[in-house]
Amino acid sequence: MTASVAPAAPVPDAPQAPVLLRSDSGGVATLTLNRPQARNALSMALMGALQGELDAIRADPAVRVVVLRGAGPAFCAGHDLKEMRADPSRAATEAVFRTCARLMLSLVRLPQPVIARVHGIATAAGCQLVATCDLAICAEEAHFATPGVQIGLFCSTPMVALSRAVSRKAALEMLLVGEPIDAREALRIGLVNRVVPDADLDAAVGTLAEKIAGKARRVLAIGKEAFGRQVEMGLEEAYGYAAEVMTRNMMMADAREGIDAFLGKRPPRWEP
Repeated sequence: MTASVAPAAPVPDAPQAPVLLRSDSGGVATLTLNRPQARNALSMALMGALQGELDAIRADPAVRVVVLRGAGPAFCAGHDLKEMRADPSRAATEAVFRTCARLMLSLVRLPQPVIARVHGIATAAGCQLVATCDLAICAEEAHFATPGVQIGLFCSTPMVALSRAVSRKAALEMLLVGEPIDAREALRIGLVNRVVPDADLDAAVGTLAEKIAGKARRVLAIGKEAFGRQVEMGLEEAYGYAAEVMTRNMMMADAREGIDAFLGKRPPRWEP
């Protein structure tokens, strides 16, 4: 009689790493794009995860500043072209760019300032991310490009952020030529705030984030919103709007505390 052998239990698949990581410390929320094998290309899953965290951060009074970074050898290589070619239908393509537009607008409208920590490459929608963030610090080895024109796909959505971050001619050269620029050129045209040695990148970003996180949360929010709105206005309209914002700001407890602290030569004590 042959003994029966029970079938081997199926071996469970190894858990897949989350496409986005979040860590919080001292009022700073760090969001890490976590698809290093794909150079952190913006898949639908990654954009959805990032959107979810931004929505949560918007309502989180403990967060005063956000740092956006990439895992592995690159910051972000743009949209996931393999995923897009797997379903080339118009509906799927529209969903990608609709999701991307909502994500970029959420970064702009987030009350907390966002700092891009850039290393490796930031291309196409990755360059768009950098241009959309409020501030950017990059490593000396970083490169930036809007290379779509080289593959028959003009970087029209990255163009929106890029053309608002750098001069018209600088943006058009990047868009029309499609070749990468290095960190120093990105600094010259205003795409990034600062270039630092690779080994100093984390320290530089941390120092900047800490300085911002030490400010009053509501004042950061009112200032970021006001900057974004007035820059799209004509001069006279901008002054009228800014005067109204400053008046509203002066009525806030944070302004009273800050001015009293300055006059009293003591550090301010901001409300949570």
